[in-house]
Amino acid sequence: MHTFFIAFTVFAMGVLCITSYADLIGTKLGKHICFGLGVFWTIRLFVQLFVYSPKLWKGKTFETIVHILFSLFWTYMGVVFLWTALN
Repeated sequence: MHTFFIAFTVFAMGVLCITSYADLIGTKLGKHICFGLGVFWTIRLFVQLFVYSPKLWKGKTFETIVHILFSLFWTYMGVVFLWTALN
């Protein structure tokens, strides 16, 4: 159940971004939502880099590639949402 609700939350974020992008970038409430999403993805990046054990991916080719790609993805998401919120 926990995994389902995490996936559902991330899916809902994506649907919000696809269906309401004009409101997200053009209204005060949208900027607040973008700020919250930026904080969410930045915290997710922090957890990936400093909380999870490197033993989960170090020395494993596929896991290392996935670790790097998702770290870049979470960096991108945090920057884009925070940039949108603050500009």
